[in-house]
Amino acid sequence: MFAKVCGLKTKEQIDKAIEYGYDAIGIVTYQKSKRYCSTQNAIELAEYAKGRIKSFVVGLTYSDVQEVADVFDYTQIYEARQIPNLVLASKEMPSSDINYEYFIYDASIGSGIFHPFPTWVKDMAGKVIVAGGLNIENVCSVIQDIKPFGVDVSSGVEKGGVKDFKMMKEFINAVRNC
Repeated sequence: MFAKVCGLKTKEQIDKAIEYGYDAIGIVTYQKSKRYCSTQNAIELAEYAKGRIKSFVVGLTYSDVQEVADVFDYTQIYEARQIPNLVLASKEMPSSDINYEYFIYDASIGSGIFHPFPTWVKDMAGKVIVAGGLNIENVCSVIQDIKPFGVDVSSGVEKGGVKDFKMMKEFINAVRNC
């Protein structure tokens, strides 16, 4: 099961994600996010992660990520746009005319609020990463119900808006033991 931890802001957080066995990290360059990383910081974190763990730059639209997209392995946006290494995130079923590497179903759009999954998400099994309000209490039931390719967590491993290493470890353990 592919597991991504999103909203990282420090090299230490990347080290822990690698140590714990996450497959990918997400760095947010959407300026209104509480997890926002500046262009310079995002580049430094992407270069630090390069070759050690897959990196996703995350924004709402391509304009949020375009300055740094070429430094990351993937570009995750909530906009159907044909770009290299696109990870399309949405709460709507993706159009068949857009090519993407991964589709992230996220009804919360970064809010961390859990929403029930529509039936069509199950039909995408093998192609979809689920996100939005996942935590150690619900991730296993989501995996068993949806059978996604992967899961993506952010606020579910935070205390007071900061990544909590114990929660990061517990989450990945819950995913691996499900």
